[in-house]
Parts: sequence; C-alpha cells; structure tokens
Amino acid sequence: MLFHVRMDVRLPHDLDPEVRAGIVAREKEYSQQLQRAGKWPHIWRIVGEYSNFSIFDVESNDELHTLLSGLPLFSYMDIHVTPLAKHPSDIN
Repeated sequence: MLFHVRMDVRLPHDLDPEVRAGIVAREKEYSQQLQRAGKWPHIWRIVGEYSNFSIFDVESNDELHTLLSGLPLFSYMDIHVTPLAKHPSDIN
C-alpha cells in the first residue's frame, strides 16, 4: 500500500540544543533504515519549511502507524496521511 505523508516538524524554540541534536540524529538514522528497507522510498524537503513530503510503501495502515509513531520526532510533528491508488491513466 502506498501512502503520501506530509510531516511538519514543530520543535520548541527553547529545546536544549544537545537534546535537539540527539533527536535529529536518531531521526536521520531511523528514517534511513526505513529507506534502505524499501518502506520509505521517497522523501522531499518542502522549501522554506521544516517539513517534508514522503511516500511510504507498507503492508497496512497499522504498519504505517507503527513506523510513523516510531519516529524520534513524532511527538513534535503534525502528520497528514493520504492513501494512494493507481490512476487509470498511468502507463506504468
């Protein structure tokens, strides 16, 4: 199942810089593991924002929820999920 996911990160301005750096480092490691596993095949930065558009390729809604809630930045994110289906005009 494919999902389009928008993630907007909202870190507190007064978050300790060391705590912030640790969370961001863990986030990068976790997201890259998911990318290597094929679960997170696409990620794009949204210019001018601490946000991204991503495509996830997972087996179920529950798997997507588990992966997203495992993100170290999850508690600082607004996440919007859109399920995707093949378009009838797609030639692939």
